Amino acid sequence: MAPLKSWLSIPSDSHFSLSNIPFGIITSKYSQTEKRPAVAIGDHVLDLQAFATGDGFSGLPSLKPHLSVFSQPTLNAFAALGQPVHREVRKYLQDLFSDTTSHPQILKDNTALQKSALLPKHETKTHLPMQIGDYTDFYAGVNHAFNAGSLFRGPANALQPNYYHIPIGYHGRASTVVVSGTTIRRPNGQLLLDPTADPKVPTFGPSRRLDIELELGCLLCKANPMGEPVPIKEAEQSIFGFVLMNDWSARDIQAWEYVPLGPFNGKNFGTTISAWVVLFDALEPYRADKLPNETKLLPYLVEPRNDTVFDIQLEVDLTTPDGSTTTISKGTGKNLVWSFPQMIAHHSVGGCAMQPGDLLGSGTISTKDDSGLGSLLEMSAGGKKEIMLAGMDVRKFLKDGDTITIRGVCGGEPGALVGFGECVGTIESAIPFP
Repeated sequence: MAPLKSWLSIPSDSHFSLSNIPFGIITSKYSQTEKRPAVAIGDHVLDLQAFATGDGFSGLPSLKPHLSVFSQPTLNAFAALGQPVHREVRKYLQDLFSDTTSHPQILKDNTALQKSALLPKHETKTHLPMQIGDYTDFYAGVNHAFNAGSLFRGPANALQPNYYHIPIGYHGRASTVVVSGTTIRRPNGQLLLDPTADPKVPTFGPSRRLDIELELGCLLCKANPMGEPVPIKEAEQSIFGFVLMNDWSARDIQAWEYVPLGPFNGKNFGTTISAWVVLFDALEPYRADKLPNETKLLPYLVEPRNDTVFDIQLEVDLTTPDGSTTTISKGTGKNLVWSFPQMIAHHSVGGCAMQPGDLLGSGTISTKDDSGLGSLLEMSAGGKKEIMLAGMDVRKFLKDGDTITIRGVCGGEPGALVGFGECVGTIESAIPFP
């Protein structure tokens, strides 16, 4: 995609080109305790409350009844206006920042409004973009599902009989979803140190097999009444936008607890998402086909098109406490067998009420080969081999002080990148517990 040209200086390698316009929540020197909606543009952010107060939306009169959404501490109210409004606002902001803007007097030639609303990104702090009422994690990355299943049950039984029939998911814990940059405390829990022992008796202590999960997150903008499912043909309209996600996992705690009801304390101690929400429309040019599913699906899961995932280039870095960084994974968001619209349709088919701000996770995204595995569990073959890092360091699972950085970006044309920035978390030691 050819780059859109702006009067604002935007680095050619910025994830936040004029083709993007992602939304988030910030504080700044002008609003140190007041969280405000904003968009990211190059090395700047546009404070949408200050912008609205300074008549920045005067060129978009249809938005006038809704300007109060930019005085909220989360994006929930803006998201709830629906995709047609998101699309209109994004196109309007793209026009204002264009070097051929049709409204130069509003921002391009308005130094006073630039001073109050257009802020250097490094002078702002990002916060969780939405109030997340509910969080559900799915298992749509078939390569990860096969790899993990093979470790536990062997290749012949890696995938359960239901896998290609139904988007597998479980309810997560919304209260521990945190924004990028938040430290993650190593969890304590029950551990089965010798799985071959009889009888099996757990011990208690810090997780020894702390892991990452490379995922995409989908934030919703549309509610459906309890008892009224979202039809698959309308499911895309429920999507506000997307974030990068690291659903941290304590594999040893999870291994002891997950039968018969699934993950619990091994997963609920922390989930990190990136700060900027990339709108559905920004990713539209990067649609891609899902991975093949030869199973005949039930009608409520049959999509009208197959290109319902996105070609997002994903990378994972591991930085050790001494500052050495190694890129340990390079993959793509195309490696999913189920799409977010299918997840929404399935999640609601029994009558579950979805709300703006609800978060859905894709599940771990892994390539079929070893180049883009989305978890240390896979990279280390369940802890059987070491992962080589810079400086001859090694890992099987995470150590205290390790930092994980996930990046995701679409497109290769300089000046036209559509990206998410970074999703970062650093592991701190477990709290001593009797």
